[in-house]
Amino acid sequence: MNITLLKRFVVAAEELHFPRAADALGIPLASLYSTIEKLEAQVGHPLFAREGGRTRLTPAGTLLLDEAREQIAAAPAPPAKPVVPAGGKAKASKGKGRTPVVKGQPKPYKKRQGR
Repeated sequence: MNITLLKRFVVAAEELHFPRAADALGIPLASLYSTIEKLEAQVGHPLFAREGGRTRLTPAGTLLLDEAREQIAAAPAPPAKPVVPAGGKAKASKGKGRTPVVKGQPKPYKKRQGR
């Protein structure tokens, strides 16, 4: 199973509240729901029971939570991203430059044109 999917599942299982888990992960709620659906399809059993506004883990979810924590701990650390030096090509300014005109608003210090 994918480590990213397992990490998302572990956070959702610890929170037992999908919007808070999505905020903690910094991902959209729909993405978290699709992750849970993918895991449920892979396992073949529902992982969460949603009853009357409450969310709890099913027995299959509890077993997967223990296994997911073990797999996350055993997984190698992700490789460090290469450091790219800052900077780049500077762009030349062309003329004085003006702020873009917003459609429908009059230009500053000018009379509005008639139609």
